[in-house]
Parts: sequence; C-alpha cells; structure tokens
Amino acid sequence: MTETFAALLEESLSNRKLNPGSIVRATVVDLDDNFVTVNAGLKSEALIAIQEFRNERGELECAIGDVVEVALKAIEDGYGETVLSREEARLNKQWIVLEDAFEKSEPITGVITDKVKGGFTVMIGDVRAFLPGSLVDIRPVRDVTHLEGREIEFKCIKLDRKRNNVVVSRRAVLEDSYVEERRTLIESLEEGQIKQGVVKNLTDYGAFVDLGGIDGLLHVTDMAWKRVRHPSEVVTVGDELEVKILKFDRERVRVSLGLKQLQEDPWVNIARRYPVGSRLVGTVTNVTDYGCFVEIEDGVEGLVHMSEMDWTNRNVQPAKVVQPGDQTEVMILDVDGERRRISLGMKQCRMNPWEEFAALHRKGDKVSGRIKSITDFGVFVELDGGIDGLVHLTDISWDKPGEEAIRDLKKGDLVNAVVMLVDPERERISLGMKQVEGDAWTDYVEQNPRGTRVAAKVTQVEPKLVLLELAPGIEGSMKGSDASQDKTKDATEVLKVGDEVEAMIIAIDGKARAIQLSVRAQELKEEATAVEDYRSTNVTGTTSLGDLLKEHLGDRGN
Repeated sequence: MTETFAALLEESLSNRKLNPGSIVRATVVDLDDNFVTVNAGLKSEALIAIQEFRNERGELECAIGDVVEVALKAIEDGYGETVLSREEARLNKQWIVLEDAFEKSEPITGVITDKVKGGFTVMIGDVRAFLPGSLVDIRPVRDVTHLEGREIEFKCIKLDRKRNNVVVSRRAVLEDSYVEERRTLIESLEEGQIKQGVVKNLTDYGAFVDLGGIDGLLHVTDMAWKRVRHPSEVVTVGDELEVKILKFDRERVRVSLGLKQLQEDPWVNIARRYPVGSRLVGTVTNVTDYGCFVEIEDGVEGLVHMSEMDWTNRNVQPAKVVQPGDQTEVMILDVDGERRRISLGMKQCRMNPWEEFAALHRKGDKVSGRIKSITDFGVFVELDGGIDGLVHLTDISWDKPGEEAIRDLKKGDLVNAVVMLVDPERERISLGMKQVEGDAWTDYVEQNPRGTRVAAKVTQVEPKLVLLELAPGIEGSMKGSDASQDKTKDATEVLKVGDEVEAMIIAIDGKARAIQLSVRAQELKEEATAVEDYRSTNVTGTTSLGDLLKEHLGDRGN
C-alpha cells in the first residue's frame, strides 16, 4: 500500500464537502474544568470551552460519550487543530427555526428581557430580536413589567440573517386569536357578572382590565369605597383580580367595571354606627377652600365646613388649620346615609368660648381687654378666649356724647369695662366702659325717688323755667308755675339765683337723665300733712282750723 493515512483522510474529508459553518455530529471524549474534548472524525480532536455546554442555570448539558451537534469553524487552524463551536451550532439551529416560522407565518416563543429605545429586546433561544413598542399589544401599553420574564408567543415579521436583524410582533399573535375570543366573550357578558381579569394599563382616571379579549375600564371611583387619588394606590399592571360588570354597552363594546362593589358597603347602617353628637378621631384626607374631608373609617369620609372649624373665625382658611394626613378629633353633626354625606365639626370638640365666658362672668363683673375694632355704633373689645364684646356708643362715657367720646379711643388701647349682658346662643356680649366709674346721677335718683323732699339751690331763673342744683353735678328743673304755692306766671317774682329752696321730686326721666321738681307740690303736701295731723288729735277750746294753719305757717316762717 502506497497510500498514506493522511491521504486517505484528505480524500474522506473532500468527499464530505465540509465548509465553514457546516453542522457536524461529534462525540464527547473528555471533560475538564475548562474544556470539552470532542471527536468529529476530522483531522484532530477539538477543544470547546465548557461554557458553551452550560444552560442558563449554569448546568452542564453533556457527558463523556454523548453525541452533540457542533458548527465547523475551521478544519485546520494553521497549527493542525480543528476548530469547532457548540454555540454557533445552537445559533444556526435557532436561525433555521426562525426562517421556517417566518416562511410559514407561525408563532415562535420568546422572552422579553430589556427595554430599549422604541421598544423591547426579545430573546428567542440564542437569537436577539427587537419588539417595537407599538406591537406589544392591540392597544398601546406603557408598562410591560407584567410580561417580562415570561415565555410569550410572537410572530416574526422581519428577518435578515446576514445583518442579524429580527423584528417580532406580539400584536399579530393576539389579533389572530382576538376575533374569535372577542365574539365569544361579547356573547357571554352580562351586567352583574363577576369576571377574572388582568390589569393591562393605568391612567389618571382608572385602569384597563383585560377580561380575555375585551378591555374594561375600572374607574378610579369604583376601585374602593375610600377616596383614591390615583389607581396605583389600589392596583398595579399585571395584577389578577376579580371585578364586577357594572355596565355593558354591547353595540359600542364598552365595559364598565367595579372592584369596590365586591366589598361590603361601609355606608350601610352608617347612622346607627355614628349617632349625632358622638366624638371620634379621624384622618384628614383632603383640604379645600371651603373645608376639609376627614376619614372616620375605610371608605367613609365626612366634611368639616370652614364655619365648623373655629368658634371665633367663621371664615378661617382650612389650610392654616389642618393638612392631609393630620389626626384630628371631630364631632358628628349630621348623617345622611342616602346621599352618603356626613357633616363634621372640629370646634364642637372644644369648649364654646361664649359659654365658658358666661360660666365665669356675671352681670356687673369687671373685665379688661384691648380694642380690636372701632365702628360707627361702638367699639369691640377682645376678651379671654378670643371672643369680642361690644361697648355701645351710649356706654362709653357719662359726660360726653358717644360720637365725641369714641374719638378719644384707638385700636389697641387697653380698656376696662363692666359686663352688662352675656348671650351664648347668639354669641353676644355687651360691655359698658362708663359703668366702671359708677354713675352719680343714678346713685342720686336711687336714694331720692319720686315724691322725695330735697333741698336745692337756684342756679338760673326765667319766667317759666327754674334750674336748680341738687348735688354736685346733679341738676333739676322746675316750671315757673311750680315755684310757689300761689300760682305765678313769672318765677322771677318769687325766686332769684342763689336761693335755697325745698322742693319735691315729681318726675324722673332715666333715658333723658332729667329730674323735675316742684316747690308748690311740696308745700301742698305739707299743708295736707298738717290737716291730717289735726284731725288725728283731740282739739279742745275754741281754736279754729284757720288759727291752727296760721300757727303752723307762722312756725315755718320763724
């Protein structure tokens, strides 16, 4: 035999028509920590990195004696070594599967791994493909976290092996099965049904839930009985949940869903659980210009109107009193279960300052405070507890008219006053400043009521009017005809300035602070008294009544 082994081997290889990239079968003949040795019946055994034989979990997928498919990279690398690749063989095999699926328009299985510009990366075996964002679903989907890491069917819509370019579509797969599933689902849907669904997308106003071919809207107001600001507070994309069909428009294929309707309505028997007048602690959930909402239990909120926040400031700014999240004590003011409305009060949990003032102060008590405001009818004085008392114009000064006396006052002045009236129900307190010093005129008329005989000094005389001084600062007046027992038309004939007379108080006008006197009335009273004394005494002799009167009058003249 003149043929050598090398020649025979060369002839054998040439007959097999092997080219770089060809897939050949090789036998595993050895394993170590770094390499797998295989024999493909070529010029030499080949060493392949052991990583190419490990799966995604790091497990070795071969053993000595196994026959594996490898890709021929080179029969001889220049050093007499054959170069083989397990990874390229698997990649080539995957490309064959892709090309077959592309030609037949059949779905293939892949996994979404990453998000890239304009779409997502999909691994189909060892081949990297691109999934445009618009082809993820039939409807636009912002978030695909519920799809990541799952084996999903796609259709290959573009394939270029040379450029290693693969484009896939999930939407195409869904559209193929969508029509039949949608028709079946539409026929079966009824209002009131409870269905299983998957949250596909979130918006500011709700969440879209896939019912298995049809998307229904779960509005934010139907997610929970409590206030929900954003759907993300209740659900997330990918959540599987049971929902109730609230409304179904078969013609327009629109479905309204409810989640809270599967839970017990907290407003049932609400009035029994929260009777009017009861106090409890709640959480502020929202603050508005007209008040704040307080959650007293899950799904039940009540409104505290701005007028019910503070006793003294009915137009208080709610944001200056409470903030969302604050714990606050409230009182139940009104419950309307049918309209799902509860009126709450915050100020009612604190002592009413008017009632507190009324409990601590009586009429005539002295108080002090600073002038808060000045009006045309009086001044308001700030008292303890933040409440105001009114000093009317007529109660500022004894000596000056109110319009004149108020000019001497200014905002912020500290003043003393006397409590004249407290009305907690009407939230009114009347004060008097002049009453602090006392009233000489009032004291005088209390000591000298109508009918009292008083001494007076003539200060002014006119024919028909006489002015008299009863006490320092106390004046009285008398008609000219009352200046003497004998009626006279001219008082100047019987009286002059400086005369001291005794007269009777015949009238008192508290409103006008006027005292009217009469000398004539006093003399007539004395005369009548003398007659009465005479009648009650046993008189002997011949003394006449006239003599007794002359005697009596004579004694007065002495």
